Amino acid sequence: MVEPLTLLVLDDDAVFVEVMQRALQRRGYRVLAACNSNDALDLAQQTPPSHAIVDLKIAQESGLDCIAPLLAINPALRILMLTGYASVATAVTAIKAGAFDYACKPLDADAILAKLGLGETLHLPQSLAVAEEAPTLSVKRLAWEHVQQVLQQHEGNISATARALGMHRRTLQRMLQKKPVRQ
Repeated sequence: MVEPLTLLVLDDDAVFVEVMQRALQRRGYRVLAACNSNDALDLAQQTPPSHAIVDLKIAQESGLDCIAPLLAINPALRILMLTGYASVATAVTAIKAGAFDYACKPLDADAILAKLGLGETLHLPQSLAVAEEAPTLSVKRLAWEHVQQVLQQHEGNISATARALGMHRRTLQRMLQKKPVRQ
């Protein structure tokens, strides 16, 4: 009998973790589920996963900080970084750190498996497939992405980022307190 692949799910949303765990188990995968990075790393030490689904923001932690320790456990690990607050800067950082792919929530189990290269790929209607290939970003979304990239370049320093963008520091802080602009 062939051993099922082991997937790690790390997210601070306990409901998401539970739902994803059940959905993946129904599809024949062994699932390690954790709501914080310490638990995830402990589980991965005991049973090294082949694939991981990691949230970018885990309570007060960053999922980016989990990439290197997880890859130390299994260098062939395929990590999918999920986030509800996508930006080009964090996507680039995640990929450079060793994540296999980066995706925006919400995603169902089939979409996650497709992103990880497991199971069958999703069969989208032609109109949706074209939209998936080349999304057109609004001007507001492009501005948000640019601000996030400059903020990342200045290592989160608000004052330096505001100077680089030619705006007042308080204006930038108010902008960053708002949710990201939808595509």
